[in-house]
Amino acid sequence: MEIKVNGDWREFPDGATVAQLLDALDVSPQGVAVAVNGVVVRRGEWAESVVPKGASIDVLTAVQGG
Repeated sequence: MEIKVNGDWREFPDGATVAQLLDALDVSPQGVAVAVNGVVVRRGEWAESVVPKGASIDVLTAVQGG
């Protein structure tokens, strides 16, 4: 299935969870927030949250500084 990740369309297996997407993207979960279709998904729900086909995913990484 195709999913838009940070503005780019990518292919993932049907039924992929948020945790599986992050793993496939090689993103460390430390300091990361994920939103699916504009709704933030809590870290504790990543393993159960199945991403729907055609979803828009935003992966945000906290950066120190200012």
